Amino acid sequence: MQYFGGLGIYKYIVDFAGAGATVPITGFGYNLAKGAIKGVNEYGLLGAFTGGTKAAAGGIAAAIFFGYIASLIAKPKMKKQ
Repeated sequence: MQYFGGLGIYKYIVDFAGAGATVPITGFGYNLAKGAIKGVNEYGLLGAFTGGTKAAAGGIAAAIFFGYIASLIAKPKMKKQ
């Protein structure tokens, strides 16, 4: 699905499918591609590297935060062999 975002096709899929097309995995790739394209338009080649990260910063921060919270709650144990 990330290929569609890079080609500009995924926008039409999002418009047609709505929230189903923006679920975490495919939505994250779409968000990265959209941010990278916007970054290239604004800052040139450097924007290709920074645009995607800037666009997805909220999702990345949320994943780190909730992963940390889950690690505090869970009590992992080693398997005995």
